[in-house]
Amino acid sequence: QVQLVESGGGLVQPGGSLRLSCAASGSRFSITTMGWYRQTPGKQRESVATITSAGSTNYADSVKGRFTISRDNAKTTVYLQMNSLKPEDTGVYYCVARRPTLLPSWGQGTQVTVSS
Repeated sequence: QVQLVESGGGLVQPGGSLRLSCAASGSRFSITTMGWYRQTPGKQRESVATITSAGSTNYADSVKGRFTISRDNAKTTVYLQMNSLKPEDTGVYYCVARRPTLLPSWGQGTQVTVSS
């Protein structure tokens, strides 16, 4: 079993920056891909960014050029640097960790609010 603990959310003005962190514990050595999803009221949870254990990244079109995902494999920690934030980036951000043949593990979520 993998436990994920997120931190770094908060309130920021449009154009500002935030950095989210997600630390994995438990059976973390079998983790392959990690990533971030977000959910806003009335919408399905959507993928924001993912990164494999080899460092390959994938981003939603809406965040390309503004968000950067990175990972510390030794600590199985994943980060999301969010720059040039927009009001539409507001939502609950969830960390996810995937292991082969097992269901993904999810964090508890951290609120990001972009508002003036």
